[in-house]
Amino acid sequence: MTTTHPTVVYPEAVSDEAWDDPIRGKVSWRTLLSADRTPSEALTLGVAEVTRHGGGKFHLHRHAQAEAYYVLSGSGVLHVGGADYSLYPGVTAFIPGRAWHAARALGDEPLRLLYVFATDSFADVQYEFL
Repeated sequence: MTTTHPTVVYPEAVSDEAWDDPIRGKVSWRTLLSADRTPSEALTLGVAEVTRHGGGKFHLHRHAQAEAYYVLSGSGVLHVGGADYSLYPGVTAFIPGRAWHAARALGDEPLRLLYVFATDSFADVQYEFL
């Protein structure tokens, strides 16, 4: 078990990860806090980026953990609970565990989302796609 302690993560120290395929969609992200990468526990946090160009969107998916989004920049649409919601800077969304959801970007600027899961590690999040 890793000992936790206060941690500061600098963006240049974190590598980009991405999906670009017909099932999961086109999205990139940086996981900033995750127990398998940082001496932290109880939550996982990162920044995801979805671009409109190239068909960028995060396809309909779900996972056991509840998730929260905070929109950092760009604009888009969140589909969750059978409804669509506008996304723009400052908007916060709570997505219940097991709820089908997807985000897509609108406009030329990438949609940048801060995401948070109430779990120790990003590896705990098992995505299920339609």
